[in-house]
Parts: sequence; structure tokens; C-alpha cells
Amino acid sequence: MFFIMGINDGQKELNYDSGGMNICKSCGAYSRYTVVMTYMCLSLFFIPTFKWGKKYYVKASCCGSIFELNEEKGKAIARGEDVRITDADLTIVRQYNQQKRCRNCGYETTEDFDFCPKCGEKL
Repeated sequence: MFFIMGINDGQKELNYDSGGMNICKSCGAYSRYTVVMTYMCLSLFFIPTFKWGKKYYVKASCCGSIFELNEEKGKAIARGEDVRITDADLTIVRQYNQQKRCRNCGYETTEDFDFCPKCGEKL
């Protein structure tokens, strides 16, 4: 007698509706958030039986940046609860768009300025 088992990683997109647009923590633009749960899974005879190591991530639609989501908020979203994601719940994992945009005049720059070189507004 033998057993067929394996350990693999999985990913599941969770149903999250913020009720509107969010302001991206990375680039400051309006964005929709996609919430994804990643996990490790033990399968016996190709049937997933046990999941562990769950982590929750948020992907911003504006710049493609990826954030790690607070575990309690991620679990609440997985249960189907109505939850609002705030900037305090997000930790930047990968920042794709390195351009900064001035909210006042719209000037875009890749330099590491704290203030806009065109109008002087804080970036």
C-alpha cells in the first residue's frame, strides 16, 4: 500500500468590495484593491486536506504595487465580513511605479524630491 501526497503553495483571490475607490498608499492615485490569500497546502490523493501559513496581500490597480495586509483584516475579508482597508493595515512589499506625481499641478518625476520642483507643493 502506498500514499500519494504532496505539499504545494496556493493562491486564492478573495471577494472584496471597498464600496468605492481607494487612494493608493504608494502613488497617491485612485485605485481599486484586489485582495489575495496565499497559503501552503498538504494534499492526500490529490485532495487538499490541510492549509497553513496563510498570508493576505493587496494589489493596487493604479501602479501595480503589492502590500501585505494586516492578518486580522485578511481573515475578516476571507469570512465575508464588510471591512474597510486603511493605510495603517498595509505594508509595502513591492512598489512598481517609482514615479511621483504632484497632486497640485500634476507634474511627474522619478527623482527623490520631497517637494514639487514646479509649484513647491509637498509630494
